[in-house]
Amino acid sequence: MTYINAQSILPKQLINEIQKYVQGETLYIPKHENDHQKWGASSGNRRRLDLRNATIRDSYTKGTCMEDLAQEYYLSVETIKKIVYSYHKNKC
Repeated sequence: MTYINAQSILPKQLINEIQKYVQGETLYIPKHENDHQKWGASSGNRRRLDLRNATIRDSYTKGTCMEDLAQEYYLSVETIKKIVYSYHKNKC
């Protein structure tokens, strides 16, 4: 998120209207809903986590116990359970 001075991009009329509600403060203007990306989409983290989770689920279905998966991926057993069971819930 970058800081942009409103006077450099907004018309004076609009600035006057905004000043009726807030003055001298930092104002955040969110993106449109259609322009919003899901967490990790631009950095590739979401894709990496999805791939990791798919690998965990695959290993679990092939017989690897949750405790071993937790140690291998440095996650808690509870997190492994969430990964494995959330897939089955979404699949139904």
